[in-house]
Parts: sequence; C-alpha cells; structure tokens
Amino acid sequence: MPLPISRISIITETFAPEINGVANTLSHLVNGLMERGVQVQVIRPRQAGETPQTLTSLPWQTVTLPGLPIPGYQGLRFGLPWQGRIRKALQDFQPQAVYVATEGPMGWAAIRAAQTIPAPVISGFHTNFHQYIEHYRLGALEPWVYAYLRRFHNRTHATLVPTHSQRDELEQHGFRHVQVMSRGVDSQRFHPAKRDAELRRQWQARDDDLVLLYVGRIASEKNLQLAIRTYQHLKALDERVKLVLVGDGPELHSLREQHADVICCGMQTGEALARHYASGDVFLFPSKTDTFGNVVTEAMASGLAVVSFDYAAAHQHIRHGSNGLLAPFGDEDAFIQQASIVPDSPNLLRGLRQNARQHAEGISWDSIVDDFLQRLSLASYEANHHATEQDRPTKDRPPVQQSGSL
Repeated sequence: MPLPISRISIITETFAPEINGVANTLSHLVNGLMERGVQVQVIRPRQAGETPQTLTSLPWQTVTLPGLPIPGYQGLRFGLPWQGRIRKALQDFQPQAVYVATEGPMGWAAIRAAQTIPAPVISGFHTNFHQYIEHYRLGALEPWVYAYLRRFHNRTHATLVPTHSQRDELEQHGFRHVQVMSRGVDSQRFHPAKRDAELRRQWQARDDDLVLLYVGRIASEKNLQLAIRTYQHLKALDERVKLVLVGDGPELHSLREQHADVICCGMQTGEALARHYASGDVFLFPSKTDTFGNVVTEAMASGLAVVSFDYAAAHQHIRHGSNGLLAPFGDEDAFIQQASIVPDSPNLLRGLRQNARQHAEGISWDSIVDDFLQRLSLASYEANHHATEQDRPTKDRPPVQQSGSL
C-alpha cells in the first residue's frame, strides 16, 4: 500500500508572484503541501528583482536557474536547461517524487536529471501550446508541437490534466498514462460580499447597469474579439450594458485605441482582483484554447453568471440554465445569443449568480491538494515496487513464459 511521502520537488518555468493559471495552481498546491507537513523544493527560473534574502525567507526550498524572456509574455522567462544544476539540486534534496509542471527546456533537463535519483517523475499538462500557435499564424507547426509534447510527457510516469475531455484528446494523440486532477477555487477570497460600489462608480456603472466582465490575458489566443462582439450586440439592445476587461497582454494597447468605450483596468491581484470580480454581473469566457480556465471558477465564486463555450472548466462545473450559460464549442453566434438572454431576464440572472456561488463553495483546494499528494504517493510506491522487483535475485523471480515452440 502507498505510504504518505514527505519530500517533493516541483520544476516549473513560472511561479508566484507571476500571474497566470499555472503559477496560480502551483501556488495553491505548494501551500497545501506545506500545510500538510510535506517538504517542498521548487526549481524555477530566476525572477526579476529577486535577491538571496527573498529566497531564504520562503517556507519552501527554492533553486533558481538563469532564464531568457518569453516573447510576448512580459515578465515571464523560460529556464535554461542546466541539467547538472538540476541534477545536483535533486540529489541534495532527495525527493520521493518529482513534478514537472511545464514543457520547456528546463522541464526536459529535469526529466533527464531525475533519472539519477530513485523517484518517479509526474508531469502536468497546463497549456494548450498546440492550439495557441494557430493564433500566431503558425498552424502548420501543430503536428510538430503535438509530437514534441507527446514525447515529453510519455517519458514521465504519468501526466496530470484538469478535465476528462483533455484526457480523451491527449489519449487520441498517443499520450500514455494520462490522469485527471481537477482544480479548486478560493471561495473565501473570491466572494460576492466584496462587491464595491465605488469601483462601479469609477466604471460609471449604475446599480441597474449590466457589467460584462472579462479577466485574463489580453491576447489573440483568448478570442477577445468575441467578447467585444458580444458587448456590442448587447449594447445595441440596451444602453445600460458595459464591458470591463481586467488583465494585460500584447493586444491591450490596440484594443484601447479601437474600442474607447471598453473599460480596461489592467492587471489586478489579491483583494483588488476579488473586488473587480464581485463588482461585475456577467462573466464572459470566450477562449477556445484554455486547458481549464481558473477564471471561470473564480467568477462563479464571486457570484457572477458565466457565459462560456461548453468545454474545460465550464463543461465540468456549469449546468446550463442553472448556474451559468453554455454555447456549443466554437459556435460564436450561439455564445452571443446566450449572453443576449440576460439583460431582459433579471430573475434568471439572479438565479444564475446565486447558484454559481453555491456550486463554487463546494470546490475546495484542500481536496485537490489531497488528490495531488495521493497520486504522487502512488507513483512513488509503484516506482519503488518496480525497482525492488528488478533488484530481486533471478532465482527468486517467477519464471518467464516463453512463446512459440522448441
């Protein structure tokens, strides 16, 4: 039977305080592991402005490597594949399991380095890179990207994905040992009670105005033009409609120039982000490329009615017409149609918001951390059991069944 493990190494190209879905998920996992008495080592690229004092003040062990900026992702870096440094860090720490969260050069180096220690490597599939490249006119590279990702993940003991549909898709493309581990939400931080009347006044939104909200990266792969089209359609029907965008990215400047009536709040974090969520009414999630979409569950916890395509987090957590509104995946006209129901249906909106909050209260990060720890413990047990079988003297092993005839 698997026994609880007490030492885990995590290798990632991004980590808090950087702001993205991967960093957010890893932050919850690391904090949850520490609360359970697990010693954690995080190996990642060095972040801008870090000092040795910053690293020593953290409750987990941090090993930083040199990195280079990621084009188009301000503030993010990919780590250089210093396999020797990673190998030494792992050998010194002696983890019982290794989790590689990102598929960059540093992740490859970590998989190779981990072969020198008796610990299994689990990988995470957090980003649909094969879909992102279509939005940068590189769609011809998709088969190559799939082949790269498949080779990367199939070198690990298992690959963790957030949804069953993601698992099914990867298995169809030859990925092996794919397991589903969902995501949680901090329903105390993201709460309807944080609705801020002053913030709505800054948006020039009255109490009876309908505020459409988007939170996330302002980039082409997020399909923001659909959010704009949805807003314009609803605005033509009812002048009380406003659109608020929260986030940063390469498309922000041009979006501000082309759509002066759209309220752009830039990047928000912590309590300020929670207030922005709670001060909206309807959350638009137009993306077709996210592996999960933590913003969906954060919006639900904040008491917003979510309009989304029927996939990823929305498929997993939204029941159409009860706690949100869903459109068939990729059907943009249906997306706009679903959003158009809301302005003339105040009772429906009220019910969607109340039910969304109620559902989010049952999505706990505690249960996700427990699931994560259990999967790593099982992988450690299986790896050790296999090693023990390999080390047994030949005479103690069961005879090998030969095929064919003599």
